[in-house]
Formats: sequence, structure tokens, C-alpha cells
Amino acid sequence: MANEIHQGPAAIEAIAKARFVRVSPQKARLVIDLIRGHRAENALQTLRFTKKRVAREVEKVLRSAIANAERKAEDAGDTLDVDSLFVSQCFVNEGPRWKRIRPAPMGRAFRYQKRTSHIVVEVAEHHKAAATRAASAAAEAEASKGVKGTIRKARKALAQRQRPAQPKKKGKK
Repeated sequence: MANEIHQGPAAIEAIAKARFVRVSPQKARLVIDLIRGHRAENALQTLRFTKKRVAREVEKVLRSAIANAERKAEDAGDTLDVDSLFVSQCFVNEGPRWKRIRPAPMGRAFRYQKRTSHIVVEVAEHHKAAATRAASAAAEAEASKGVKGTIRKARKALAQRQRPAQPKKKGKK
């Protein structure tokens, strides 16, 4: 195939969802639109100082997506620079509505609906950062070849064993 497109190293992507959030999707979309396409760090700062109730929920979802990306990189054996993450996709879908009845004059009843939302945030690593990460991983693999590489691995393992264990936190009873 002569017209194959050579893709660079795969950028790490992670997704997080919050379902059945008790807020109108229309109100949630106002906040989501503020962070779409921004760097993760800037998006967190924007959400921190946004005066909307749903901003707190969106911040939780964004933090979860960042943690998912870190975990994904750790499982793959890569290192991830959190500063290179940006919000690649984010949207709000409508969840189920809670139908309620309010008493009205003369024995009648008015129906109203409490709306819910499903919030989805996806973060991805910038393509330049992915290329840098891949280059450093290749350099690390090259450096760990041969006798010198074996010595480096042994020193690294020894240094990790010599680190003092951190005390466990005691929880409330």
C-alpha cells in the first residue's frame, strides 16, 4: 500500500463520565463550553472560579479523567506529564427526568420535571508531548542495553528498595 499514512506514537487518552447528575443539561453545557479544548491545568482553574453549581461536578469529572490518564500510562509502563494533557472532548447528554406533581388551587395538580445530566470529559496528551515521551522511552531502552544497562537497572532497583516506606494514614473510627 503506497498511500499508507505513518502515524506517530499513540497519545494517551482517557475518559471519565458522571451519570445522573441532578442539574439541567442546558445549565451544564454553559460550564462545559468554558473548558473545551483548553489545557487540563487551565480548565481546572477556570472551573475552580466559575460561579455555577455544576462547575464543582464538572471539576470532579475532569480530575477523574486526569487520574484515569495517569493510571493508563502507568499500566502501559510509560511516564505521563500531566501538564501536557488537554480537554479533547467534553459534552453533556440528557439523563432521565424525574416527574413530580405540585399541588394547585381547587384540588388540581401541576406536573413539573426535574432534569438530570450525563457529563462526559475526555482528556488527551498533546501530540508533541507524545512524540517526546516516545523518544525518551527509546533512549531509555537504548541506554539499558548491554553491561552498562544491566548495572543501571540494578542501581535503580536498589535505590527503590532503600526508599523509606511512608507511614499509613489512620482513618476516622
